[in-house]
Amino acid sequence: MIRTDSTFQGVQQVILLGGGGLLLALLVLSMSTGAGVYGASAVFHYLAGEPAAMADDKLAMVVETLRLPRTLAALVVGASLAVAASLLQSATRNPLAEPGLLGVNAGAVLGLVIGLIFYNVESTRGYLLWSGAGALLGNLVVLGVGLMLGQARPLKLILAGVALAAIFGGLANFLLLRTRVALDQFRYWNLGSLSASSLDALGTILPVALLGIVLAALLCRQLTLMQMGDSQARALGIHTTWVRVGVLVASTLLTACAISIAGPIGFVGFLAAYCARLVEPVGLLRQLVFSTLFGMLFLLAADVLARWLLQPYELPVGTLLAAIGAPALITIVLRGGFRSLLTVR
Repeated sequence: MIRTDSTFQGVQQVILLGGGGLLLALLVLSMSTGAGVYGASAVFHYLAGEPAAMADDKLAMVVETLRLPRTLAALVVGASLAVAASLLQSATRNPLAEPGLLGVNAGAVLGLVIGLIFYNVESTRGYLLWSGAGALLGNLVVLGVGLMLGQARPLKLILAGVALAAIFGGLANFLLLRTRVALDQFRYWNLGSLSASSLDALGTILPVALLGIVLAALLCRQLTLMQMGDSQARALGIHTTWVRVGVLVASTLLTACAISIAGPIGFVGFLAAYCARLVEPVGLLRQLVFSTLFGMLFLLAADVLARWLLQPYELPVGTLLAAIGAPALITIVLRGGFRSLLTVR
């Protein structure tokens, strides 16, 4: 048993180191990929502060306005969605849970539409506030339904999330018919894209995202014990209601950060959390570490691919991830990864 445990931990360390190396390579690739003529060498010289590169105004614009913000945004958004998915999966005991599949993203979109139409929201802080309010509503419904359905009905929770997303989406579309300006502002953002990221916007959401991640880490021990059941957790002194409130707050903060800067990007959280469970099936804190790593890797790789496929144009990264994530979800279910979900009780 000792040898097996040490081997398993060795595999985890290899994955962590390999993932870190791949993330570094993707960072370089992201900073080198775009419609312009500047490659990795020119960007490196600029970031290193070389006078000739710093004097190039066009290079400065490409680095500071286009490539650096969206690269950093991919890291923040990927980590936020991955951690939120891991929290929701643990709180609802549902291996399919993630903000996009459960309707939380749709709630955030509805909140933002209300802010755009009735309060003329234009700043990142306003986006964060209104998308956070919508995400809070979605999370309240999801956790409430999950509590009523219990552990044995994960597929029913997903169906409830689909219905919730349809309701929120219908309301958002109805409200958007009131004004063409809001519709034009909303249309491209709703596809999910990192192209409009800016350093100022990142400065606004980064402290909120870090707060959500720290809160998630603090909840790991309690959530791990709650996997045995609420009654056993309460016997061990865990206040399950307050833990779920903490999950509600953390997942709302993280979802709002992602939505406010990148739009409703789906499947990143699900794929990252699923892979993290394969690497670490038990310890939630380690799951969060691996989920964060995978979330950053998946979104950064997808964003690079979205910029490269149709140069000098680009695909919205949310569209690309939907095209990849939906078949992946179907394949996982059909191959038995979640075979028990197919039995509706």
